[in-house]
Amino acid sequence: MFCGSSPGRSPAYAATAAELGATLAQRGLGVVFGGGAVGLMGVVADAAIAAGGEVIGVIPEALQAKEIGHAGVTELRVMRSMHERKALMAELSDAFVALPGGLGTFEELCEMLTWAQLGEHCKPVVILDVEDFYEPLFALLDRAVDELFLRPQHRELANRACSVAEVLELLEQPAAPVLAKWIGRDET
Repeated sequence: MFCGSSPGRSPAYAATAAELGATLAQRGLGVVFGGGAVGLMGVVADAAIAAGGEVIGVIPEALQAKEIGHAGVTELRVMRSMHERKALMAELSDAFVALPGGLGTFEELCEMLTWAQLGEHCKPVVILDVEDFYEPLFALLDRAVDELFLRPQHRELANRACSVAEVLELLEQPAAPVLAKWIGRDET
């Protein structure tokens, strides 16, 4: 789960985060997240915990030292760096879901999409587009396809969901095939 350490401006962000956390737990699906007790991260974790779900937080030492680690999770793993955090989150996760967030969320989401593009994993990547928060990202991805920087098949790695129900449907889809990343002159 990638999401903001802030709750954001719209109450819909936190409401959707809570619905997602609770729904995953009710379906017996665990949550792996950034380990924070704040923002949308905390909302997802709290809702999953309240619904009886397993919740694993992965937080870097620097953030844990600021006392923002979630003390109520099933397990909180403290890593030395952000790089180690992301690698462990990727290893522990069967899929990736992004809610609204800031630079850290964008970076984590883009890294998982890149890893999928390169064949490093074949796990679903789902973007829960609450109140069209990610509309500019999808427009950018479409532009990258139009300008031949991204294959259409790789654009499709960024699965868009507009509801928690759609997230669950997308998580059940078969893995996308791994294709060559590079677009050659003969393919234009």
